[in-house]
Amino acid sequence: MTTVPASDPFLPSPTVSGFHLGPLTIHFYALCILAGIAAAIWLAGRRWKERGGADGLVLDVAVWAVPFGIIGGRIYHVITDPELYFFPGKNPWDAFKIWDGGLGIWGAVALGALGAWIGCRRAGVSFIAFADAIAPGVLLAQGIGRWGNWFNNELYGDPTDLPWKLQIHQMDQQAAQAVTDSAGNPVVLGYFQPTFLYESLWCFAATAFILWLDRKYRLGAGSVFALYAAAYTAGRFAFELMRSDYANLILGLRVNTWVSGLLFLVSAALFVWRVRKPRSTAAGAGETEPILPVQDAGEPHQPTKKESA
Repeated sequence: MTTVPASDPFLPSPTVSGFHLGPLTIHFYALCILAGIAAAIWLAGRRWKERGGADGLVLDVAVWAVPFGIIGGRIYHVITDPELYFFPGKNPWDAFKIWDGGLGIWGAVALGALGAWIGCRRAGVSFIAFADAIAPGVLLAQGIGRWGNWFNNELYGDPTDLPWKLQIHQMDQQAAQAVTDSAGNPVVLGYFQPTFLYESLWCFAATAFILWLDRKYRLGAGSVFALYAAAYTAGRFAFELMRSDYANLILGLRVNTWVSGLLFLVSAALFVWRVRKPRSTAAGAGETEPILPVQDAGEPHQPTKKESA
């Protein structure tokens, strides 16, 4: 147990991670995930209408994308951390307890995209336009969802004495509360870098930047989603280097550090390739029809062959 002088500032962490409603335990981690999903659907709905889409379509596609995404996120987490569930002394059924924490964003995006593709195909709309519409919302959802880690007292960095150090308790996730000592006080494990907070703030800032950039420059089809991936992985790469909680390593680096770095390179290249393409539209026409360059007010417009025809 680590203590700090009473005069030292720190960021507190909750001593409860949920509440009981009859026989059910409602976990704040799950509520944060749901709040993020709701925010993503709301923002995507507004952006989808800007691309000529119909009201309600985002929710229809989300019916496919959200379950696929949650399943994919959990599968990725379990595959990359199998010792938490399948090693001696562990309970394999815990792999299904999503409310205890553990959703891998890469698996969530991969299977969530598959679900979205199915939903778009059934609705007869452009998947690329949908991906561009929802990308900032996904980033917003990730920023909101990170606060579930705060309730669970997880996802923190190295010990620190910075003024914004995060107090971490020893949690009993089954009881949804902190473990207490003989005097009934919550057991404090120490004070650490609040990497969950860094990542959350990064997601919010990146969301605002992407919305501004897309509104100002009308980014090409597919480039908005690529920019989302590049922005998120750039931040995630840095935050993974700061984290001190348990993770599997490859050549001394966390698995997610490698994944973040590789995906950043791929998504950055994809953004450069797609940014000057025509803007995506719900019907998909904007992905194939060229955009005419903006001309100065005093320059007479010369019709193209296509316009003359």
